[in-house]
Amino acid sequence: MTTAAPSLFPVPEARAGTGRRAAADRPRWELPALAGLLIATAALLLWDLGSSGYANSFYSAAVQAGSESWKAFFFGSSDAGNSITVDKPPAALWPMMLSVRLFGLGAWQILVPQALMGVATTGVLYAAVRRQFGPAAGLLSGAAFALTPVAALMFRFNNPDALLTLLLTVTVYCVLRALDGARTQWLVWAGVAVGFAFLTKTLQAFVILPPLALLYAVCAPTRLRKRLGQLLLAGLAMVVAGGWWVAVVELWPASSRPYIGGSQNNSFLELTLGYNGLGRINGNETGSVGGGGRGGAGGGGGGGWGETGIDRLFSGNIGGQIAWLLPAALVLLVAGLVITWRARRATDSLEGMARAAFLAWGGSMLITVAVFSYMQGIFHEYYTVALAPFVAALIGMGVAVLWEERGGKAAALTLSGTLALTAVWSYVLLGRATGYLPWLRWAVLVGGLLVAVALPFAARAGRRALQATAALGVAAALAGPFSYCLTTVSTAHTGSIVTAGPAVAGGRGGPGGMMGGPGGFGGPGEMLQGGQGRQGGMPNGGRAGAGQQGGMPPQGAMPQGGMAQGGTSQGQGQGGAGAGRGGERFGGGQGGPGGLLNGARVSAEAKKALTTDADEYTWAAAAIGAQNAASYQLASEAPVMPIGGFNGSDPSPTLEQFQKYVRDGKIHWFIGQSTTTGGAEGGMPGGGGQGGGRGGPGGGTSTDIETWVKATFKASTVGGATFYDLTAPTA
Repeated sequence: MTTAAPSLFPVPEARAGTGRRAAADRPRWELPALAGLLIATAALLLWDLGSSGYANSFYSAAVQAGSESWKAFFFGSSDAGNSITVDKPPAALWPMMLSVRLFGLGAWQILVPQALMGVATTGVLYAAVRRQFGPAAGLLSGAAFALTPVAALMFRFNNPDALLTLLLTVTVYCVLRALDGARTQWLVWAGVAVGFAFLTKTLQAFVILPPLALLYAVCAPTRLRKRLGQLLLAGLAMVVAGGWWVAVVELWPASSRPYIGGSQNNSFLELTLGYNGLGRINGNETGSVGGGGRGGAGGGGGGGWGETGIDRLFSGNIGGQIAWLLPAALVLLVAGLVITWRARRATDSLEGMARAAFLAWGGSMLITVAVFSYMQGIFHEYYTVALAPFVAALIGMGVAVLWEERGGKAAALTLSGTLALTAVWSYVLLGRATGYLPWLRWAVLVGGLLVAVALPFAARAGRRALQATAALGVAAALAGPFSYCLTTVSTAHTGSIVTAGPAVAGGRGGPGGMMGGPGGFGGPGEMLQGGQGRQGGMPNGGRAGAGQQGGMPPQGAMPQGGMAQGGTSQGQGQGGAGAGRGGERFGGGQGGPGGLLNGARVSAEAKKALTTDADEYTWAAAAIGAQNAASYQLASEAPVMPIGGFNGSDPSPTLEQFQKYVRDGKIHWFIGQSTTTGGAEGGMPGGGGQGGGRGGPGGGTSTDIETWVKATFKASTVGGATFYDLTAPTA
């Protein structure tokens, strides 16, 4: 590569075919700067971490169960009684379960492992980029990743996406290490990482496999026969790492293990290929929130989850999650490939490894963008965290390559143009949140454009002027996402669907803000601090709130709040408003079930009832829907059976099974709808099934059980909720 002094991004001067640098080649500032990056990332992710309480109580309840029962630990059960699993494999739960086993149940114990995964991802990304492009490029990539708003959100939350993102980053790192000398062991480790990623979020782990496998098959510096053999070994490692748990589950007698949540036939393979697999692509997700592939408000092929299309990740609220640097990453990918294309096919040269890095990170980004843009099934804004390391790596690598080539007119103009594009795009994204830091919007635009114009001439003013100009350019590019990150970490996030940053009008990522996130289609989670309603895309029509997001108290209790009437939701004090028709089901009234996507408010009286003689029962209570059951389980730390799983639509247990549990004295209470808000029909597409409604969208099991309980057992009001004593029949 053509170099021009002074250089902030020195390409490693190492033996051809490697990315290694001797310790003596490290600049004195590298290790302190790396330590500063990791410490700053940890501080960002750990800041006021406990404010989100149990975050997604669906997963927190499973963590609590796994800390009490090793069987629940292995299967990822929602309750220690092992009635049903969560609708994902359990790998993401295991670190949190171990933390709670060691340190007790609490918000920090659940969420700290997630934050540490964010720090680890930053470190792996730095190491991967540094090998070919130097420490400054690694630091820039690490900073760009840490300041991605959706990353700041998900590494402070307890969804599986945190571990998935770490493992995907490790996978690309291992493939690049394998390419550097055609080393089999590193390719095998890449297969192991993908296998565990599969045990984290099933088929999403395989999205990046095609470009990485093709890259190795074509570019590894060894004969073709050996390359194919190495890929087969890596595939075998992947199958073993991800398949051992699947084999045990499928071979385990169904009568002595929990029901596989999210499936309709008690099969993990069905869950993997259907609800969590092809259903996400074609929208045919039986028993899902979206009603199994029905069309919805989004149109454009995305059903109720927003329009599909190449602009999906740039539009509405989704853009503020991930797209700040995405246009720049696309430009820098093309520039990096053009500059390194003169390298030989094999990766036995520095330029060959640099090109391989662009192909690895760029291929992973492009295929993930394509899948997210056109998938018609359930799509939430926070899924885009999987893109964050790919985008960040391309930023660091692309800037490094252009900086080294800046003596040429084309490279200098491309570098300046990329900065100008980023400044303009940040101006657009900041403008989507009405009234959000208007001064910053203009500062980013003006500052970024000025630096872009000055950058080609700064070298003439000397090294210090050039470094200062470069630093200002980085600041202008990262100021927008940094502000979103600060807003994100200073806001509590709870429920099943969360988003980063401030509320944004016109979000269209699906019912993305339905519970617990500003932006998206809005909903009760956005209205926890009140706010003005706006037009949403909620299935069944209706308006959703666009107020700033609030949080759930640490015990998983939902603040008191009002209900939505008709098609308009309005924030009431600190309470969660409903979402369109049937919205009261989502808001969670005093003491009542919280609904499909968030938890219930658990009163002291309810907690006392659940804990009294709880050891005499397998389940202290049963409730329709996993979020409802989770709130009571977390408050009492006693097993609560989630009838119907997450959506209330799984056929578990059947009415006959439930009746047998009751006859055998295994369940004490059935928790019905709130006496304050009452139930509601409609709710979600297909009929709802939460808060004492009309059963799940996938069938009538929940309805049958609830009808039988109401007709057979005595009801009493406990802290605003209806409790049925299953040991006291009315007859």
